[in-house]
Amino acid sequence: MKLTVIGYWGAYPEAEAATSSYLLEKDGFSCLIDCGSGALSRLQLYKNVMDLDAVILSHYHNDHVADVGVLQYLLLVQNTLHQTERILPIYGHRDDEQQFQSLSHQFTKGISYDPSNPLELGPFQFSFLKTIHPVPCYGMRITDGDQTIVYTADTSYQEEWIPFSQDTDLLITDCNFYESQDGTKAGHMNSREGATIAAKANVQQLLLSHLPHFGEHKQLINEAKAFYSGSVQLAYEGFVWST
Repeated sequence: MKLTVIGYWGAYPEAEAATSSYLLEKDGFSCLIDCGSGALSRLQLYKNVMDLDAVILSHYHNDHVADVGVLQYLLLVQNTLHQTERILPIYGHRDDEQQFQSLSHQFTKGISYDPSNPLELGPFQFSFLKTIHPVPCYGMRITDGDQTIVYTADTSYQEEWIPFSQDTDLLITDCNFYESQDGTKAGHMNSREGATIAAKANVQQLLLSHLPHFGEHKQLINEAKAFYSGSVQLAYEGFVWST
């Protein structure tokens, strides 16, 4: 089980970077979790996009789905050039039907997941938790039967994250604010809140992502370590977690 960070910025990508996007791989199966702005450009440094087996989306804010349209054009061009008809499944929720329908294109097929039931996708099982965010959004608990990753996607703090993240090997948290700031109205967490979940849920490693465009990011690590004694890491493009 291998996870590679493709994009980690919140809102918009800084130069030569991308917003939320993560490549999950095992046994030749590859899945892109979220497909934010700039993700397709950065992804190609790590993976042939035509080798993707699936895409799964937490929600439909642009910093998580902006490059879905770019992906659809890529598939159109590549299938035309190589005279193939490879169709890529894109999994999303149906809480916003118009946005869900946009996932289907000539060479992509939108497939809805039921957040109340686990989704089997290749060697992985996805379970979902509805987050607190201005639009419907679902965090994910992903397991291959041996190891577990939890991705909060975009969310304000809620106690439900603790049992959902219990004993997970890697917790990827929304960390759009510093400890002294309250991101509740924006639907995001700060460094203390993500670290609190990690500590109470007995998480093995904490990865701070969806990072802010201000301040000194190293401060986020120091703040998190005051509440969580395990390994804390800032997300960056090319960061790899594997088993």
